[in-house]
Amino acid sequence: MKVLTPFTITAADSEARTITGQIVQFDTPASASTGKVLFKSGSLIPASVKLNLEHDASRPIGKTLSMELAPDGKSINATFKISKTNAGSDAIQEAMDGLRDGFSVEANVLDHGFNEDGTMIVNEATLIGVALTHNPAFDEARVSHVAATTEVIPDETPTEGDAVEPTTEKTEAPTAEVVEASQYIVQANKPAPYFTSPRSPIVNLGSWMEHSIKAKLNTMSDSAIFVAAANDDLGTTNPAFNPTRQLTEVINALSNGTRGAIDAISRGTLPDAGLQFEIPKISQIAEVDPVAEGGAVTNTGIESAFISVPITRFAGRNILTTEIIDRSSPDFFNELVRIMGSAMAFAQNKYVANQIKTDSNRVSGTHANTAAGLISYVSEANVAVYSGTQRFARNILVSPGQWSNIMGYNDSGTPLFNAYFPQNQAGLVNGQSQRGVVLGLNFYVDNSGEFTGTSDDSMVVLEPDAFTWYESGNFRLDVNKPSDGTVEISLNSYGACATKVANGGQMNNV
Repeated sequence: MKVLTPFTITAADSEARTITGQIVQFDTPASASTGKVLFKSGSLIPASVKLNLEHDASRPIGKTLSMELAPDGKSINATFKISKTNAGSDAIQEAMDGLRDGFSVEANVLDHGFNEDGTMIVNEATLIGVALTHNPAFDEARVSHVAATTEVIPDETPTEGDAVEPTTEKTEAPTAEVVEASQYIVQANKPAPYFTSPRSPIVNLGSWMEHSIKAKLNTMSDSAIFVAAANDDLGTTNPAFNPTRQLTEVINALSNGTRGAIDAISRGTLPDAGLQFEIPKISQIAEVDPVAEGGAVTNTGIESAFISVPITRFAGRNILTTEIIDRSSPDFFNELVRIMGSAMAFAQNKYVANQIKTDSNRVSGTHANTAAGLISYVSEANVAVYSGTQRFARNILVSPGQWSNIMGYNDSGTPLFNAYFPQNQAGLVNGQSQRGVVLGLNFYVDNSGEFTGTSDDSMVVLEPDAFTWYESGNFRLDVNKPSDGTVEISLNSYGACATKVANGGQMNNV
């Protein structure tokens, strides 16, 4: 069985035409051609092999100069002598620029097994080659040294019979300055001739997606190099070029008001592992009673239980044809990212609104859809929230139908909830915003479709800490190429909604 496992070059130097780096990390999972793979310590022995480009054996660019185990025995480091060809010169320059800065091991597996998550565990293998690639598996293993020299051809043409000794022009390389956060140090007297670093067309998320798709269609295309450079260089200083970072870099769903139900409750950070988590909840508190002189003190201990909160995955995809990809402008990809982001925000908001509606209690009295009925409902709901949580209600979430009703409540034609005059301070609700203030409560309109109409359960008064939305900071935008000639774009995220105190939500009763 042949396994191709990528590792990132650890250094580069441009004087002696060599490339040095780490080719294997033992006991560390990595992505291989067969899936996840882990080489056990001692499973691979250093050997003299050729270095090729992108696993193409017909494109050799160098051979092993030295290869040995690291002092701690946890990795194998190698130095390759690069051939003095155009391809070799380009490879050196690309390694120094960080465009093609990875090593990928080619090994024949002789003994292996699998662990519970499907990772292949390699017990014994034979090293048969190493490739220089743009797609490494470990960011911590970067190019450590690339070296190159340039021969100078004498101006005078030698006459027949004259012996000419080759001369090499060399200059003393300046002492390299130590630069914080530098990925590698380059020492060079002259750059490789006739080489110009490609100007990347990736300038925003849309162009990143466009070239990511084209890189999936052809891993040897210029787009593959552009994407690798954008992820490696621009991603470290401008996360907007790497949309696997945070939601706010891809979708501004938190500030554009499209998640009314989520905005109406408290927020938390999702744990970094597991498919559920638990929150401790006090079920009994210690009691304090008046005690007569010499009387016994009642012993009441604090008791607690745990709320189990399941974590939910939110995912959506869009399948594009090759024709759309080839014939679309970058504006199309920008719009695609925006639309998929809006769909993600809508799905999350609908999930939370449904849980609030399902788990909240309902006030006992009935209240008509009038201004007087609204005041009566809010008054009763506030008291019910305080009685059930020992906290004050702060928010109210309503359906679009109730939003319309509240805007229309008036006193002899004077609106109650969208006037600024001192004699009318009932609140502020208008048609240009999904937020406002109603009877001292922060006002939110649900846009998910869970709160509808003007009948029962079309409004809920909330103590926001009674419900909490937990959200992961990492959102993944993936590009995949199925076998049918299309390209699949998928957006994935994880979230969870915890109902902590059901009495913290009080639904209306018409």
